[in-house]
Amino acid sequence: MNIQLARSCARRIIAVTLLLLPVWVWAADAANRLEQIESHQDEQGEALQLRFTRPPQAGQVRSFMMFNPPRLVLDFAETALAADIARWQDSSGLVLRRSLAADGKRTRLQLDLKAPITHNLDYHDRILRITLRRAAATTSGGSGGGGPEVIKVIDTISFEPGPAGQARLSLGLPSPHTRVDVRRMGQRIVADIADTRPSVLLPRAPDLASLATPVAGYRIMRHGRGTRLVIDVVGNWRYGAFQSADRLHIEITPQPRLAMQLEPQPQYRGRPLSLGFDDIEVRTALQLLADFTGQNIVASDSVKGRMSLHLKDVPADQALDIILQTRGLDMRREAGITWIASREEILLRRRHELEQKADIAELEPLQAEVFQLNYQRADSFRHAFGIGEKEGVRPGARNALLSTRGSALVDARTNQLFVTDTHAVLGNIRKLLARVDVAARQVVIEARIVEADDSFSRNLGVKLGLAAQTHRLAIGSHHDAVATATGQAAAAEFADAADTVAPAPAVNLPALALAGAQPGTFAFTLFNAAASRFLNIELSALESDGRGRIVSSPRLVTADQQPALIEQGEEIPYQQSAGNGATSTAFKKANLKLEVTPHITPDGNVILNVDVNKDSRGTATPNGLAINTKHVKTQVQVENGGTVVIGGIYTKIETERETRVPLLGEIPLLGRLFRHNARVSDKTEMLIFLTPRIVGRDAPG
Repeated sequence: MNIQLARSCARRIIAVTLLLLPVWVWAADAANRLEQIESHQDEQGEALQLRFTRPPQAGQVRSFMMFNPPRLVLDFAETALAADIARWQDSSGLVLRRSLAADGKRTRLQLDLKAPITHNLDYHDRILRITLRRAAATTSGGSGGGGPEVIKVIDTISFEPGPAGQARLSLGLPSPHTRVDVRRMGQRIVADIADTRPSVLLPRAPDLASLATPVAGYRIMRHGRGTRLVIDVVGNWRYGAFQSADRLHIEITPQPRLAMQLEPQPQYRGRPLSLGFDDIEVRTALQLLADFTGQNIVASDSVKGRMSLHLKDVPADQALDIILQTRGLDMRREAGITWIASREEILLRRRHELEQKADIAELEPLQAEVFQLNYQRADSFRHAFGIGEKEGVRPGARNALLSTRGSALVDARTNQLFVTDTHAVLGNIRKLLARVDVAARQVVIEARIVEADDSFSRNLGVKLGLAAQTHRLAIGSHHDAVATATGQAAAAEFADAADTVAPAPAVNLPALALAGAQPGTFAFTLFNAAASRFLNIELSALESDGRGRIVSSPRLVTADQQPALIEQGEEIPYQQSAGNGATSTAFKKANLKLEVTPHITPDGNVILNVDVNKDSRGTATPNGLAINTKHVKTQVQVENGGTVVIGGIYTKIETERETRVPLLGEIPLLGRLFRHNARVSDKTEMLIFLTPRIVGRDAPG
């Protein structure tokens, strides 16, 4: 009996199992699938209709809003995408662009919007209807029949600091459909919540100074028919805002401000996109970027793993860099194809390619080429090629310009280079010589060395000051012109050189005496090109008055960045001991020497390295003649054709003499009638004027 009962129970269990087997199979394949999306527009807005294979549950759908730009994002848990559904689609109406993405666990629908909206979700069997309405056309809590608006209360707000200086501020909203406008205004973030008012029971803002976040404070207040949240932020920062259900979240992240960037920062120009995924396959993220950008991306077998992405309005190429850096990947672009693999794999492939090129270079036939130099001397390239004075560089010699099999020879007689090497090396040498074998620009340098008394330099400064009253006078600027008012002839000469403007500050070249102490040198003063003719006229006029004397006006021509020297004077003989009681004749130079090295800048100015000596015969001493030396050495910058005063040496000699009648001149008070006092004060000054002019085919103007 028991055996029959057991057999009967077994039969029933098998029957029930067979009946429930389809149910178990259906339960094992419980993942939903999005099959179709349809869009319908009306006068009030737009509606999207989503069709699934199974009825979606409200608890499996998560939606949140983002601001600036406005965006609605919906996540469907345990939902896949149909194979024939479009991942990207441009739309019209309220939706600018619709995008879909799936990572095996969920599907995300992202709607890029034209303006802020409110949305509503309606579930009907396998259909989910998303109704979009313009925010300005919807009133919070309105009945839709023209009744009075209901102002709802905001009663929750919280602030949370992050571990790396971040800050998150969360604000409770009356409903998920509340209109919110978040924007940045200088160093503040302003959020306006429509048709609400702050509760009087809201907690006061805490002291945020000790929390080490960019947020200095926040305040919430009534603003019009809504509520305004103002967040004060300091330093360098960025922010993100999004609305999840009935909460508004604002995240502020500090950004380091680098004082100096030694490496150039990448410039991203891709179209901005936003991504928000938790635990997504790296290959799936790369596929999303490929679909969005239209690039051809090929991922190697070494690309694997999962990651989380939360990016907002990031250029697409920057998002790709972020994914590669996060997973230790790298990429190479060839012929429109982006190949992505691990760094080790790409480095290994690159190493193999270089080794192959090196092997090919060892087998590539050598070619010989003759390079004729036109402006440079072939001998000057001996050091560059490692060539000796009498022989050429031999194959295998260590040289950066040639390969290990290359050789070079210099022919000074014909000014030619003979190089034997591979085709690539010869091409590099050809480019090098095309850049360096060019005609050098020439610079004419005129100098005026002037010895003058004190009234000369003061008068010159006054003249320049008077010139500034009528016309513009440039000091260190090449945009102004100068003219003079010293006479009708000079004024007529410069009438066309400058425009009449408001009076400029007067310029006096010599530094004035201060508390009886005379300065020893001039400050550096620059004039523009038009001032040089004025200086010529003024120097000639003052020389004719007997108040100044032009010692010398040397002129020389030299190439750019090539030193030039001009020297004039005498060599004074003197006797010196030669040992054993004998003497020999030696010479001392008392010369006027000008040594200049010009450097032409890209903007047409000239930098001068100047060394000026003014030596003369001095007094005789028991050991020979003394040499009076005046020396100026400096570096200045002046515009092309302008004049610069590079220095001044001021000398003041005071002499007092007294003559008197013996005995009578010593009587107090009355002795003044029998004494004669004479005081002589001699003030001299040496001024050095330099005027460079660029000549040659590349001279400006």
